Amino acid sequence: MGLWTAENEGARFWTGVLAELKNRGAADILIACANGLSGFLEAARAVCPRTWAQLCIVRMARNSARFASHKDLKKARADLKAIHSAAAEEAGRAALAGFGEKRDSKCPVIFRRWECHWDDLREFFKRPPEIRRAIYATNAAESLNCHLRKAAKNRSAFRADDAMLKMLCLAIRNASRKWTMPIGEWGQALNQLAVEFGKERVPF
Repeated sequence: MGLWTAENEGARFWTGVLAELKNRGAADILIACANGLSGFLEAARAVCPRTWAQLCIVRMARNSARFASHKDLKKARADLKAIHSAAAEEAGRAALAGFGEKRDSKCPVIFRRWECHWDDLREFFKRPPEIRRAIYATNAAESLNCHLRKAAKNRSAFRADDAMLKMLCLAIRNASRKWTMPIGEWGQALNQLAVEFGKERVPF
């Protein structure tokens, strides 16, 4: 839908991006799933207050695993899975509390990160399994970002931002040729989204 450049990202930058999209006709955002972009979730909630805004569950778990020792990594991952695979938010909070009791002495940073970011994770627990499978990760976006980083790694070679943007457009076109795999069980997720949002926001 667009490419933007800036020296720094933050809530102000993302608010400008989302406001521009809204002015161009994107009147609603159903779901915003971010992988730690500074200020993005705050901007999404400000521009489109009804948006489900959440952090990427997979990225959160992967980043947390960095703070566990090699010896405790397998057990820590299993305990983290118990948190994000919980059937409801209450069960997820209970699993997080259990993680804190068991591992806070060895992995205090992990517990504190999940506790600190819980408000940006709780939307995930409100959704049925069909929707969770579609929104639990930002892997597709991260894969595209990888292509873009490779294309722009020698940014100093571009004399103007327009030249770099043209290169990024070509990189997106090349990457899109590999977009052949549909989202798993997308039909079921689509039906659930229609139920959750209603005819007003999913008019089909």
